[in-house]
Amino acid sequence: MQASTSPDDPGAPGVSGISGVPGVAGGSDPEPVESPAVTGAAYGVLFLLGVALGVVGGFEHAWYAGNLPVAAIVWLAVLFAVPYAMGRLIGGRLGAVLPAAGWMAVSFLLANQRPEGDLVIAGNSAGYWYLYGGMAAFVVAIVMTRSRGSWLLRH
Repeated sequence: MQASTSPDDPGAPGVSGISGVPGVAGGSDPEPVESPAVTGAAYGVLFLLGVALGVVGGFEHAWYAGNLPVAAIVWLAVLFAVPYAMGRLIGGRLGAVLPAAGWMAVSFLLANQRPEGDLVIAGNSAGYWYLYGGMAAFVVAIVMTRSRGSWLLRH
């Protein structure tokens, strides 16, 4: 008696019927498994990117052209583009939220008045455009970022 080699036969040699295994009938290429350490490091770098944006933007947002705070308005485009791009690259909204969190932590510290009376982000038009416009830009970027879906709704 000869063994059957039909791909539909679960007892055929070389066919295990396990889906997701490459080179096996009925299988496909599996998605790469991400290491928790690599994922955590990527999220940490995104937070630090937001911190860097906050430090640089806090000191460089107050350039004016006449009465128009052009640097603060340019920063709004940057503060939208960076979290939107990071969210798209990571594949979820957390990639967009983390730079926003880093930026907010630093920016609100720089906007607080110190006991000596010094502050970096002043309460003028450039400061308002930078802080409030930046928060609005982050919200829009986070909402526009597509997510893979909720883990609660996956089958």
